[in-house]
Amino acid sequence: MSDFEIAPSLLAADFGYLMRDIKAVEGKTDYLHIDIMDGHFVDNLSIGVPVVESIRKYTDMFFDVHLMLTNPEKFVKPFADAGANMITFHIECTDDPEGLISLIKSFGLKAGISIHPHTPVEKVIPFVDKVDLILVMTVVPGFGGSSYLDVSDERISAVRKALDASGSKAFLSVDGGINKKTIKEAYDSGARYFVAGTAVFGHEDPGKAVEELRECITMS
Repeated sequence: MSDFEIAPSLLAADFGYLMRDIKAVEGKTDYLHIDIMDGHFVDNLSIGVPVVESIRKYTDMFFDVHLMLTNPEKFVKPFADAGANMITFHIECTDDPEGLISLIKSFGLKAGISIHPHTPVEKVIPFVDKVDLILVMTVVPGFGGSSYLDVSDERISAVRKALDASGSKAFLSVDGGINKKTIKEAYDSGARYFVAGTAVFGHEDPGKAVEELRECITMS
């Protein structure tokens, strides 16, 4: 059994054919990463509750809902009701991380916490044993197709060290610029959950793309 997971990012899919693209990766991974952008915390808009609710009807994949919102507390229940399995919020967007983690878990969901590249990683260290996932953004969030930031490996390693020191079983996730080169780089730095958008849905065969990304780790 693999010690890592790949979560294709729906942001890079063809929004005119969402279920076609989801079905293309459904048999290759159990996870689907869904970015929710509000145009405030990040300079872009994506999708909302109705889309998540709609696609939930047609797949049993694990929905990893990433809230890039300035007021995440307001959207925990709506996305829980829509079919999310995990909700990840940004440390920069709440004054009460512990309360938000508890709120997410009160709906029977897994809870994740994410950190912007410009925020010191020390901000998430106090929560490594309280969540199911720590997401280290490896690009400035908001738009797909951005390049992996050089500072990412150091930041991933710092969180990995904190997770191991605490005995936490939380996934260490990375999101942004993940491709055949950077996935191994991030893995070697300690990441074990890889959000990949363009590298998957920009491929003519998204399912094969997931397999190729796996091989970059398992065959090396």
